[in-house]
Amino acid sequence: MTPIVLLPGKLTTESKGVRGDSFSTGRRYSEAVARAGGVVLQVPPLELSIESAAEIVARFDGVIIQGGGDIDPGRYGQNTRNKKVYGIASEHDDLEIAILQAAVKLDKPVLAICRGIQILNVALGGTLHQDLADVLADGESHWNTYHEIKLEPTSKIAEAMKTNSPKKSHSYHHQAIDMLAPGLVVSGRAPDQTIEAVEHASAKWIVGVQWHPEDDADTETDQQNLFNGFIKSIIG
Repeated sequence: MTPIVLLPGKLTTESKGVRGDSFSTGRRYSEAVARAGGVVLQVPPLELSIESAAEIVARFDGVIIQGGGDIDPGRYGQNTRNKKVYGIASEHDDLEIAILQAAVKLDKPVLAICRGIQILNVALGGTLHQDLADVLADGESHWNTYHEIKLEPTSKIAEAMKTNSPKKSHSYHHQAIDMLAPGLVVSGRAPDQTIEAVEHASAKWIVGVQWHPEDDADTETDQQNLFNGFIKSIIG
């Protein structure tokens, strides 16, 4: 049976071929899941979706959380104190937090990417660096670049990717995990010690990565393997 994966959509005004505003998901996520043998379906950020998150998650085989704008710092108990915080949408925060909390409770496989790893951490009680320039000498060192990542050899992520040092990991973020949420463990870091990968300590397969594996999954085996491992965790 083909695994069906839930991907929360985002509000957008930039879609073509439709009339008016729309909801969207990144094409590369769906393509990478399809190569692994799964199908992605979008759930729109509407009030009913948020209210019914647990019921919706129960109907899917797994969950992917895509990249996007920043999370409202109020979600992790802070005021906005950095002018680089951007793209906050309460509908996105509400839906993704509700879906992730339901997925953890139901022990559904999860792959959370870029913003996804951040909101996974926030949904479970962790905090974020509002801008990496607050803690790194080079605040742009993770923005639209490729850099080395070292994975814990025994982690689910390393097992899925079949390597401890994945190639062509595209970094495109200005925020990162600060205080790690209860239940999560760090499974990968950048050379500057920025957290690049986490997984849930007791769940079947809940994984978050700070880079964008979908960007190079069509040409890089390491990156596609992460999606393969996600689907494998569903199929068993």
